[in-house]
Amino acid sequence: MIREYRIIEKFEVVPNVHKFVIRDSMIANKAEAGQFVLVMANEKGERIPLTLSDWDKKEGTITLYVLELGVSTMELISLEEGDSLYSLAGPLGLGAKIEKFGRVILGGGCFGVGGIYPIAKAMKKAGNHVTVIIEGRSNYLMYNKEELSAVADEFHMATSDGSEGTKGHVQEVLVDLLEKGEKFDRAYFMGCTFMLMNCAMATKPSSIPTGVALNAIMLDGTGMCGCCRVSVDGETKFVCVDGPELDGHKVDWDELFTRKHVYREEEAVSYQSHTCRSMTGYERGEKERLSGGDS
Repeated sequence: MIREYRIIEKFEVVPNVHKFVIRDSMIANKAEAGQFVLVMANEKGERIPLTLSDWDKKEGTITLYVLELGVSTMELISLEEGDSLYSLAGPLGLGAKIEKFGRVILGGGCFGVGGIYPIAKAMKKAGNHVTVIIEGRSNYLMYNKEELSAVADEFHMATSDGSEGTKGHVQEVLVDLLEKGEKFDRAYFMGCTFMLMNCAMATKPSSIPTGVALNAIMLDGTGMCGCCRVSVDGETKFVCVDGPELDGHKVDWDELFTRKHVYREEEAVSYQSHTCRSMTGYERGEKERLSGGDS
């Protein structure tokens, strides 16, 4: 039987964040909170890892949130409802550590706002008291608020401009809660690497066991290529098969940042040139006018 990865639903939830509901009963039936899939938009595209944000076994669908960050995600969000992905592999990685810990705190930023939803549900189902914190640059960029607040015992928001919730980021809310005497038995964070590092540093003085969902460079997703290797407590781990959840207090953050930034310049040039090629002459002119220079 040929698998067809048809897009059942797709829309922009907030600027630059797109929700995809995709038909694939095999993945939906096997998915666990914290796992991810590898997606290819077209035959010549690259495989990109995306966290599973929800799934429906009865309907045979999975939900992904996609941020447009480069050429591959640009190609992905250009697809419409009714289109099919070229390739979809998963579920991959280990599921998040879910058990009855007691009081659990979860933090999400960027794609992690969608990705922590199944973890929050699973933690709650396991009998934990669940506190959720999400962050965004401004209130109009916050999404999944209703879904997360519905499963959390306590729900907090942070915005960089202070337009909603606490002014700042997840770690500011976290530190404030700890300074007020809140106690947590487990912490889990998903989002950009800088946020993960800051949150892990915030929980370390209180010795709160902290899992972080790392987002390393990844190719095959099976541990063969070695691109996603990281050092954890002096040992080499592969995010795709040993993670994505790893011990935030033992990750070599300096090494991880260095590896993630290796191709930053090439990625920027590729994205910029791809964007310009796909624009009309008028759009290129407007882009140059607004930026004050060449695109």
